[in-house]
Amino acid sequence: MSADHLVRRNAGGGSTRAAVGAAGLPAAPGLQTVLVTCMDTRIDPAVVFGLKPGDVHVLRNAGGVVTEDVVRSIVVSQRKLGTREVVLVRHTGCGMATITDEGFAGELQAATGQRPPWPVHAFADAAAGVRADAARLRADPFVLPDTPVHGYVLDIAAFTLTPCT
Repeated sequence: MSADHLVRRNAGGGSTRAAVGAAGLPAAPGLQTVLVTCMDTRIDPAVVFGLKPGDVHVLRNAGGVVTEDVVRSIVVSQRKLGTREVVLVRHTGCGMATITDEGFAGELQAATGQRPPWPVHAFADAAAGVRADAARLRADPFVLPDTPVHGYVLDIAAFTLTPCT
């Protein structure tokens, strides 16, 4: 698949679900919530949480980890767009649990001659990682004080959530 294929899929305004009324929605999420989850293609946040366009800000990356950029986005979302809650979701069967920071950085160095200047954020235990990320957000001086931060692990087979914060 190429970018051209994706652009062709968009011809005529994209999917009906995305096109219906999305232009008239405010940028601020209606549920005043930021959702941080993995970029895994098996996870569709709209399906998992029954979301509609305009409900939440969704931030996705490899592993659904709280990185410096995720913190930046949460802070902008809170201070400029009125969000007040954060939901962190990692999942079972995540590829980030099958690598290590050192191992992947070594692979990149072998392939390119350089080590990445950024951390990989691999993890062995999804629940422990969610708890650590929640603690990081609660301690961050730029995240609004007393922000409710909820954390879950999504069972990728059953699509059930287990709380872990």
